[in-house]
Amino acid sequence: MSSENGQGGEGAEGAPPEQLALIRESVRKAKGPRAKPRTWRGAALAKERPVARVLVDKGVLHLDRYFDYAVPEELDADAQPGVRVRVRFGAGRHRVREGRREGGGLVDGFLIERRDESDYAGPLAALAQVVSPEPVLGEELLGLARAVADRYAGSLADVLQLAVPPRSARAEQRPSPAPLPPPGAPEPGTWTRYERGAAFLTALASGGAPRAVWQALPGPEWSEELARAVAATLASGRGALVVVPDGRAAARVDAALTSLLGEGRHALLTADAGPEKRYREWLAVRRGSVRAVVGTRAAMFAPVRDLGLVALWDDGDDSHSELHAPQPHAREVLLLRAAQDKCAFLLGSWSCTVEAAQLVETGWARPLVAGREQVRAAAPLVRTVGDQDLARDEAARAARLPTLAWQAVREGLRHGPVLVQVPRRGYVPRMACARCREPARCRHCAGPLEAQDAGALRCGWCGRGEESWHCPECGSFRLRAQVVGARRTAEELGRAFPAVPVRTSGREHVLDTVPGTPALVVSTQGAEPVAEGGYAAALLLDGWAMLGRPDLRAGEDALRRWIAAGALVRPQGAGGTVVVVAEPTLRPVQALVRWDPVGHAVRELAERAELGFPPVSRMAAVSGTAEAVAEFLGMVELPQEAEVLGPVPVPVAAPGRPRRPGAPPPGEQWERALIRVPPGRGAALAAALKATQAARMARGSGALVRVRIDPPDIG
Repeated sequence: MSSENGQGGEGAEGAPPEQLALIRESVRKAKGPRAKPRTWRGAALAKERPVARVLVDKGVLHLDRYFDYAVPEELDADAQPGVRVRVRFGAGRHRVREGRREGGGLVDGFLIERRDESDYAGPLAALAQVVSPEPVLGEELLGLARAVADRYAGSLADVLQLAVPPRSARAEQRPSPAPLPPPGAPEPGTWTRYERGAAFLTALASGGAPRAVWQALPGPEWSEELARAVAATLASGRGALVVVPDGRAAARVDAALTSLLGEGRHALLTADAGPEKRYREWLAVRRGSVRAVVGTRAAMFAPVRDLGLVALWDDGDDSHSELHAPQPHAREVLLLRAAQDKCAFLLGSWSCTVEAAQLVETGWARPLVAGREQVRAAAPLVRTVGDQDLARDEAARAARLPTLAWQAVREGLRHGPVLVQVPRRGYVPRMACARCREPARCRHCAGPLEAQDAGALRCGWCGRGEESWHCPECGSFRLRAQVVGARRTAEELGRAFPAVPVRTSGREHVLDTVPGTPALVVSTQGAEPVAEGGYAAALLLDGWAMLGRPDLRAGEDALRRWIAAGALVRPQGAGGTVVVVAEPTLRPVQALVRWDPVGHAVRELAERAELGFPPVSRMAAVSGTAEAVAEFLGMVELPQEAEVLGPVPVPVAAPGRPRRPGAPPPGEQWERALIRVPPGRGAALAAALKATQAARMARGSGALVRVRIDPPDIG
């Protein structure tokens, strides 16, 4: 209010009209250059390199390329390659004002490079915003992401969503610590147990790039041995990256590195840390403050500077396969990094996958194994219980625990904890007829009948109860457990050994460690806790349930899980015993008895080579409705050597049940076709599938088709 109205006052409210006009004019001048920051209409462009090449985060294949944008002068300093930006996307040629394209929605993206001129002849839209001046996308990470996208027939934007974590402004504002000088070369330690272990560490410390497939000896020393490999790489002035399957394994390697090198020399990248802390650790790696990284699956893209070693532990674990598009596997990503950065490669596990055996067979990597004397000294005694043993012990057959297993448990409890591994969680997940063993099915939807507790049966698909079941094959009214879960097993063992504590470890509650005192530890596969001093004995139940799965990897996966449990047991010299309830004549069981996973993997590789199965060949899966799959196969220009298998129907997913990645929507009938090419033609196959998928998306084809390179389950 002015003084002419009789109202006085201090400041702008009591100022004369001339002063108010002057204030308004100065405010207008101050805000002039930023009047319309979303379009920067009328703003001057950067004097040098006024064109920004941007990767737009759309994630669709037909837009998997770079787009040019104009750089306003106000954003010149911050708009540097590698930063996050926001741009207008989707404006047509008719939305042009004052020589600049306008309109479209705001989308995120990465600034790839600055250029003097654009390849696009029309008017350019301007960068809307530089989200942060922090460069998060370097040339090496961009090259790796492009290689992964091409290998898996995916888009670069999808890969970068996996590679670059979400931004945290608070983490960016905090400075990273100063880098520490390289440590000294470590002593070989327990690496001397392996024939070329000490030489491997020496090569790392001297700046070499050895490539090895490492079969670790049973016991807890594997984490310390990984830490020594990382320390040897750091001693050469280079960086190291270790990828493990889960947070528990990451914590063990983290503790081993801290004990060996102290604090501040490595970063831990896991989902358990939370988004802000994880991004802060990632930034420390990106800025060069930390040269070593330990983490789970997403850490495979960690931007380690001067990378000298990439290491992967237990590559057969399902956790290493990414669930989001384009679903890369950590092993293949690290193989690409080893080739791109010309660095060392270490693939370690207690077991051995067929892919690992192929790396050795082709000469790409060298085996890093111990002699048979060392293996026998470190491994437990393995005993088997087959159908003939169960037939002679009818009471134990009904209880799933034959006399030999009871004796092993009773003897083991005298000296320490006993591990009991079961393939399923819950109470009694699957039921069958007690007379003819026909699986018990629901009368309404044909789903499997389950016993969630000791009460009535319930369908696992539709949830309806079943009170008067009878077998449609033989008419029997009696049921038996087809696969008994962890809770039911713990209950049975608790009644058999009433004075012994029983602990369970599974999906709902996973134990990390257990004391070395006598106890029964019932665990599902992959959730076995580490016992102090090792388990006195281990009991591996329901082996037939794992070996009988209709999957190409059934035998390999069963052996890997058995060896992972057996590796937690004390050596045979200390009384460690493993009892596996499975047919002794089967190849995976024999490999377990001999503790020879490498021999099993080599024989599997030879058989797959004869049959043309992965990893000898490259394979892709195309899934969708019958019409969509037929249309896709009719459009795609496959390599001349390609062979199409199928299509065949995919099992219909039941409503309300967890859906695996790539599975059809509940209730829909899909088909799947497998496309196989010989070695050396995988890149051509991926390019053909990607081009066809992009063409279908560009023309707006409504029928969904999912394409996956290297499907994990091919039957």
